[in-house]
Amino acid sequence: MSKCILIIEDNNDIRESTAEILELSGYQVLQAANGKLGVDLAGQHKPDLILCDIMMPELDGYGVLYLLNKNPDTASTPFIFLTAKAERVDFRKGMEMGADDYLTKPFDDIELLNAIESRLAKKEKQQAYYSRSLQNIEGLANSSKNGTAELQNVIASRKIRQIKKKQVLYYEGDTPQGIYLVLEGSIKTLKLAEDGRELMTGLYKPDDYLGVNALLLDETFTDTAEAMEDAAVCLLPKDTVLTLLDRYPDIGRQFLKILSNDIREKEDQLIELAYNSVRKRLAQVLVRLSKQSADPAHFKISREELASMAGMATETVSRTLTDFKDEGLIEKKGANVQVLDLNRLMKMKN
Repeated sequence: MSKCILIIEDNNDIRESTAEILELSGYQVLQAANGKLGVDLAGQHKPDLILCDIMMPELDGYGVLYLLNKNPDTASTPFIFLTAKAERVDFRKGMEMGADDYLTKPFDDIELLNAIESRLAKKEKQQAYYSRSLQNIEGLANSSKNGTAELQNVIASRKIRQIKKKQVLYYEGDTPQGIYLVLEGSIKTLKLAEDGRELMTGLYKPDDYLGVNALLLDETFTDTAEAMEDAAVCLLPKDTVLTLLDRYPDIGRQFLKILSNDIREKEDQLIELAYNSVRKRLAQVLVRLSKQSADPAHFKISREELASMAGMATETVSRTLTDFKDEGLIEKKGANVQVLDLNRLMKMKN
């Protein structure tokens, strides 16, 4: 059965020409001349993907996306903005609201079809993401089958958000809307020192949760979260999570463990920064990355990111990495690091 695409665009020529391209490519097409009609059609027909203009009368594209995200039936539908405006602020606002992609008009047939095919392909991967994540979530509700079932429903009903490398997930001072579950890639949290240097406060891999401490403390985020590589995350809404925590004590205990581990890691990091030598600090960072990596002997990280994690200047990192390489502890080519002697790194003297 062919996929159904909904086009929400107030310009008749653009809407009809786009529909013609898609129909010739084998897609079923629904058309809406304004945002309100588009929201109604999306709710009635549940299309496989939505193309939506931003600047429209009555209800603009941001309003359309907001309403669709509130509806469980359409919240996970891939959404691509169409706009003649290419300003960075528009791009950021759309992506932060949950848009999956952005096409700047005028676009050609290939750009349009590539964007659609890419988003539909990523949508099909969601089931694999869910399966892996739900296996890990089983541990969050040990003896509470109802709790597990509800968590599964929460995850399965949420939209997967694709995050590009260096894209910000949230900023320090933002109010948390919930907690993020990392499904793919890696996310770092960081703070900026007064001199402008960046200090990495955390590194999150698939099946890790971000924002648990801010949620439980009911405070704003104390650091900024940014993708270290292309990543996929899922936002679990604040009200839903708090309800589950109140209802199922086992889930609450597991989230407290997550928070406790996060506090312990930050305490260890502070001790390292305060008392350890440059060599030992960098060695411990490499050991930590090795343990977190799928392949302990190989991982990818830039000198700037290493400097951020170790609280050092980039030039100092470069010199120390050269020393480690000369001593046969590591091999490094560009951002690729190979650990040759993990034991010696672990036993590095202060």
